[in-house]
Amino acid sequence: MLYPYRPSSIKNQRRWTFGGLYPRESCRAGEPWSQQTECLVLGAPARLTVRVRFLHLMPGAATSRSIASGQAASGAAAPVQRADALRPGLEIPFTFGEPGELEGARTVSGVVSLRAEPLEADTFRVTVVIENHTAGRFATEVERERRVLVAAHTLLSVEAGRFVSLLEPPDGLQAAASACRNVGTWPVLVGAPGAADTMLSSPIILYDYPAIAPESPGDFFDATEMDEMLTLRILTLSDAEKREMREADPRTRGLLERIEGLSPEARLRLHGAIREWKPAGATLRGRTLRAGDHVRLKPRGRGDVFDIALDGRLATIAAVEQDFEGRVHLAVTVDDDPGRDLGDLGQPGHRFYFAPDDVEPL
Repeated sequence: MLYPYRPSSIKNQRRWTFGGLYPRESCRAGEPWSQQTECLVLGAPARLTVRVRFLHLMPGAATSRSIASGQAASGAAAPVQRADALRPGLEIPFTFGEPGELEGARTVSGVVSLRAEPLEADTFRVTVVIENHTAGRFATEVERERRVLVAAHTLLSVEAGRFVSLLEPPDGLQAAASACRNVGTWPVLVGAPGAADTMLSSPIILYDYPAIAPESPGDFFDATEMDEMLTLRILTLSDAEKREMREADPRTRGLLERIEGLSPEARLRLHGAIREWKPAGATLRGRTLRAGDHVRLKPRGRGDVFDIALDGRLATIAAVEQDFEGRVHLAVTVDDDPGRDLGDLGQPGHRFYFAPDDVEPL
């Protein structure tokens, strides 16, 4: 159910989803049959739980399937695996279908492979690979679609350990994080901000700790689009298009009624909400610099008169900022500047910007 929310639209006649894994034997050009997740875990010994999840299209029903790393498709429990036992790897085959038809025409089957590779003390790279091995020839496209692992994704959790953010890896793990190879998936930390015990390997690109914006007025069934854009698009539908939307499904009718009932203030709240990410600190030769730290200015570039005039002066870091190119800058106030307290809204009056290498920590 996607915009324009009408059954007559081509977009809603041909089902296309993120994370679709097609039968290997019948894949066409550009259609994936496997998906790989790689992430880093800190802690030894750590207990890791891996859940592979996907949707299985079936006639007249919406059914979800789930495979736990400790459970085979038949329901028999698999033994708990130690990290060293996961090398060179553990393979878990699975088969799902309608009751009594596990060998019939509506089954899907594949393999989940797990591997844990030690990188250094207490650091492991975990690899999860999902493959669709469903065999057979399919008379129609509908039959082939019923063999697709739809919206496949992986959920990982750890006890007595923690996951490493691949978007913002800590010092010393940047190279290991960059070497993680993720194919058709995007691992991010989920849960309360700061938690590191659960990771979602998603078929769409997300930030760590993704959440629905508080300004969102409700579900648009189109998670990759912006609420403001969908709101404005729905409001510009013709009367005939809105009539088809009302008659198509109770959920699309409710969506239309909700959007048409939004007040101008509610629509305005969807526009211009900016949530900036600011680095907590800057790293200089193994030391983290944060707001409030005292430094001596040692500009390297000599790019302007301030680099010369402020050389050797004592300063305090007022903030750590990041520009659009990802470069980190230190906003500092000079300790003996008579105008340093003349700012508005609690901000210092004179702030100067330097790179982390342009200062010496005190």
